[in-house]
Amino acid sequence: MLKIGIIGCGAIGREHINRLTRLIPDAEVVGCTDYYLETAKKTAVQYGIRTVYKTGEDLIADSEVEAVMITSSDPSHATYVLEAVRLGKQVFCEKPLAQTTADCEKIIAEEVRHNKPLVQVGFMRRYDPGYMEMKRIIDSGSLGAPLMIHACHRNVFQPEGFQTEMGITNVAIHELDICRWLLRDEYKNAQVLKVRQSSRSTKGYDNPQIVLLETENGSRIDIELQVADGYGYDIQCQVVCEKGTINLPDPNSVIKRADATCSVQLLTDWADRFTTAYDIELQDWVNCAGEGRPTGPTSWDGYVACAAADALNRSRGTGKFLAVEMIEKPALYS
Repeated sequence: MLKIGIIGCGAIGREHINRLTRLIPDAEVVGCTDYYLETAKKTAVQYGIRTVYKTGEDLIADSEVEAVMITSSDPSHATYVLEAVRLGKQVFCEKPLAQTTADCEKIIAEEVRHNKPLVQVGFMRRYDPGYMEMKRIIDSGSLGAPLMIHACHRNVFQPEGFQTEMGITNVAIHELDICRWLLRDEYKNAQVLKVRQSSRSTKGYDNPQIVLLETENGSRIDIELQVADGYGYDIQCQVVCEKGTINLPDPNSVIKRADATCSVQLLTDWADRFTTAYDIELQDWVNCAGEGRPTGPTSWDGYVACAAADALNRSRGTGKFLAVEMIEKPALYS
């Protein structure tokens, strides 16, 4: 039984607590905390969690907590991850791993010091059955080499305080990971473009944006990013190979025919779209963390996504591709 402490009891934190307490038999949530302590107390009552900690640092330091799950706000991730790794604890950190490459490098250095990967980053799409099948086909070589990826990430709306840069670091960060994973290739250059703005762009951030990437092997990736599309949560991906194409399937949905129309219900929420992926992801993390062995997306994967995001945000307004700058990959992650 893996004893887990949760830092962050917001929307995704509660989603994960629900999975860990109701779906995953080898996990026990022994404690939780939140910036708003009252939220943590209410969550503890709801899920029968016996200890509420005043701070994330208190939770991490408790010897009863064997593994730490970080689902707090993005700016807090790096500090909590680094502290948990220093103590040699297994960590699950929701994306992004950190907001700067410098913080990612500190985490990597600490794992290297332990000579052991301890962190899994919450890039759940690697566990989605559709993406997994796409990768299986690509890796089989049956369609030849992958040449291009066309993708889009469309959200219905964003909360107050959302900023243009967050479209890359918080939203398109999933595409930055999954495209690299599908291609088994590293990023070389990156550029983000501002295009004609939607009338729904009324809160001061760019919407839409176009993300362009070039890999070391010369593959090209374009990603349409809309953070306020007004119609649904819509994730699309097409890989163009030498002998054919591979398209990410839409979620299963009943087709309704009525009133001379044929329609399919669209989802509006990330939690509904990737339910299965989250289930598989957390089960895999609990299994592997309990055995103390490497698991899914590592700190290095989180670092690469952060480095690509940095290049994209630096490129905004320049009209140029900028190099994705990274340190040498430690042998630990090979």
